[in-house]
Amino acid sequence: MLKPTHPNQPPTEPSIVHPKEVKPFKAVSERKLIFNHALTVWVGQIAVMSFGITDTVVAGRFSEHALATLSIGSAFYITVFVALMGVLQALLPALAELRGAGKAHALGATFRQSLYLCMFTSLVGVIALLSPHFIFERTEVPITLRVEAQSYLAVLAVALPAALFFRMFSTLNQSLGRPQLVTWVQIAALCVKIPLSMLFTFGALGIEGLGVVGCALATLVVNYLMMALAIILLKTQELYHPYKVWAPMEKINWSEISALAKLGVPNALSITVEVTSFTLMAFFIARLGTQASASHQIVANFAALMYMVPLSLSIATSARVSYWIGANKKSSSHKAIQIGFQNVIAMACINICLLAVFKNNIANLYSTNPEVAALAASMLAWLCLYHMGDSLQVLCFFILRCYKITLKPLLIYSVMLWGVGLYGGFSLAYLGIGPVDALMSPKAFWIASSTALGCSALLLIGLVIQAQKNNIRLERD
Repeated sequence: MLKPTHPNQPPTEPSIVHPKEVKPFKAVSERKLIFNHALTVWVGQIAVMSFGITDTVVAGRFSEHALATLSIGSAFYITVFVALMGVLQALLPALAELRGAGKAHALGATFRQSLYLCMFTSLVGVIALLSPHFIFERTEVPITLRVEAQSYLAVLAVALPAALFFRMFSTLNQSLGRPQLVTWVQIAALCVKIPLSMLFTFGALGIEGLGVVGCALATLVVNYLMMALAIILLKTQELYHPYKVWAPMEKINWSEISALAKLGVPNALSITVEVTSFTLMAFFIARLGTQASASHQIVANFAALMYMVPLSLSIATSARVSYWIGANKKSSSHKAIQIGFQNVIAMACINICLLAVFKNNIANLYSTNPEVAALAASMLAWLCLYHMGDSLQVLCFFILRCYKITLKPLLIYSVMLWGVGLYGGFSLAYLGIGPVDALMSPKAFWIASSTALGCSALLLIGLVIQAQKNNIRLERD
């Protein structure tokens, strides 16, 4: 019997099934598939991260004040953007499961419904980016940095809807196991972003230099170019035709929106806790002066750059885990998880070794101020410990989302990252802890955050093990 994929949609032909895609699990081919997927995602993520690296280097060359302003403005933007992105990331396991089950038309319908979610999150984000005053006041951001940071955020508010739409396009491709088109768009965007940031920041060709606001303006232009390319690709590429992405928009299906929200909102809250434990450091460190803020921005930027490796592996692993769950191959999903852990641990060890050897060179690359570079280099040493915990926790987080486990990670993040990481860092920096006097240094925040991430990773690994045991028990029953 033919069934509509939505209440407002007439019955259609059965969704296109791809039985040849569901092959017996082979560890070698699965590892290669996950690694190739992750590598493609990583290249694209590096291109996007290079937006921030470009702005950091450009602002650092413009002035120490511009770099400190960027530290405050980018921290606030990242907090808002990543939180909203977390809501939309619920699409990845949902779409990957539908693909594994062979329900192509339902996949397209779910993607169209998610456009309503994208509109709502964009509205919330724009309002937040235009209202940073409360956070700036409560965290005692210096007055000298607030005005320009607010101008920077106002420009990014206009860029946000395009950025969120492209994130949806990226998630669709990841669920299909075909992230190549996204990566090519991101690389092309970087080639545009670099000259535009320099042009709008320093000024040339009759254009007046805008300082750090020029970096935001370049991002705005690039985001809308990426959105336009994504729309063109969705319309023209045969990859998307079986899913009928361009079928007429249905009315809002509240049951489906609710299902996505139940997974997406806790997911977004967890990501918000994680990201704010990272980005709020910039606000608390700002009271130590522009030198401390500038050095912290260097370390934070490089930490985010390193994070792209485990993030890409986690995205690729979760896409395969959800695919096997949708195909009702639970044992294969467990093997994919094992491969994911092996990949993440191996890459984390390589990154840590490289960072330990080249930390001084990295710091000098970012800043010509020897005092800023020296302080940044000392904090990069702590980043080695931070990165291992960061790598394991992000993989666990993505895997748990495949099993629709979102509330327990939220509780763990709230206690560990806000309590041990952020509050612990604040206490160590300004108040002292027990016999340890206040360090009055940004290093205190990195010490506390490294400890918090390590504890979070251990607890989340326990949840993954428990989820697998429950899954095996259900399969036997």
